Amino acid sequence: MYRQLPSFVLGFHGCDRKTGEAILAGEPISPSVNDYDWLGAGAYLWENSPERALSYAQLVKRYKRGQGSINDPFVVGAVIDLGLCLNLTEEGALQELGEAYQLLNASVEALPENKPGFSGDPDNLKRFLDCAVFKALHSARRLVGLEPYESIRSPFLEGAPLYPGTSFRQQTHTQLCVRSITCIKGYFRPLNADGTLFQP
Repeated sequence: MYRQLPSFVLGFHGCDRKTGEAILAGEPISPSVNDYDWLGAGAYLWENSPERALSYAQLVKRYKRGQGSINDPFVVGAVIDLGLCLNLTEEGALQELGEAYQLLNASVEALPENKPGFSGDPDNLKRFLDCAVFKALHSARRLVGLEPYESIRSPFLEGAPLYPGTSFRQQTHTQLCVRSITCIKGYFRPLNADGTLFQP
């Protein structure tokens, strides 16, 4: 049902410099497989935002959050063909996700819960429930013989309000979860607007 998106997108992955250099040298990006990953298993990248990828890597270094250790924050750019994409900016995709929740709810005695990832976390970054819903969605598609999604694309409202009385948030971004590594057509070092390296 969804959707071969028609063009390439740029994604940016925040990581340790050693990891980033290995990816640039040809090592494939590693998927995240935590049971709290909010879009389920896959390689996570920020769409069109090397700055957001870098701030994430810096946050992991500072607070030792997330999987793996980051000592030298770094960003790798990727050219991505999203392929068959569950695009959660589309109404039909959101409906399918809601139906997956209903399937999960009917099949388990107790649903997992989204929980704070750290003290004072307003966004419940440990998304146990959301991850379980995506697993249910993918399993249901498999059972009825539908093609697996190769990627997931979703906006994520994150952080404090940008200013009083608004629903805009300081760290809102579009997240890409690449489920099929063949969607990534190449990696690159991001550049600043003046042509210099984003991170020398």
